[in-house]
Amino acid sequence: MALLLNIDTATGYAGVCLSKDSKVLASQSHQHQKDHAAFLQPAIEAILKEAGCQLNDIDAVAVTAGPGSYTGIRVGLASAKGICYALNKPLIMVNTLAVIANAAIENTPQTELEKDTVFYAMIDARRMEVFAGMYNQQLLELANAGALVLDSVFFEGLNCHSKVIFCGDGAKKVEQFTLPVNYSIDNSQHTVNHMITISESYFYAKKFSNLAYAEPLYMKDFYQPIKPQ
Repeated sequence: MALLLNIDTATGYAGVCLSKDSKVLASQSHQHQKDHAAFLQPAIEAILKEAGCQLNDIDAVAVTAGPGSYTGIRVGLASAKGICYALNKPLIMVNTLAVIANAAIENTPQTELEKDTVFYAMIDARRMEVFAGMYNQQLLELANAGALVLDSVFFEGLNCHSKVIFCGDGAKKVEQFTLPVNYSIDNSQHTVNHMITISESYFYAKKFSNLAYAEPLYMKDFYQPIKPQ
């Protein structure tokens, strides 16, 4: 079974964990965004020691490559690429929005789910702007993730779904709108542990990123929905 080092520093939360066979061997996290760079390397060293492993024992490094904080993304991806280059290990890049959606999926009781429930992951990008991605219960992306501005036109476009669950720190902005009864907000915090199922599936599918060309997923541009005439 693959031993994976998972790194998540893309948002205000930061965490690292070692996983094997879908189980967490050791993990550390913190919530101080400005200190992600100082946190990361000592945390990796600490979890390796706790798990009784050497860095060279890992089979791959998985990292949240964005969207999220510019600095946080760079911190995580630079460290992941450095480890992979030094040890000749594969690099796995994971979309932060997929991790957030996976957390909401795991936190939602099966009794509250409907067949076509949609999980709309959002990361706060200031003002009424968010980075957003839409997923189903199997974590399949239903539309291309992107940057957008929340307004009434955006919500009108979601009427085709029977149930929508907004999640992530950007979902707090949804509370400013009057929502239908089939829309709800999941306020749970994702953790690095919610990367595991994604990073493992990528590893066994050999969905690796090229170290020389791997780039952060910043999503700089914001989409303002056009109101109908």
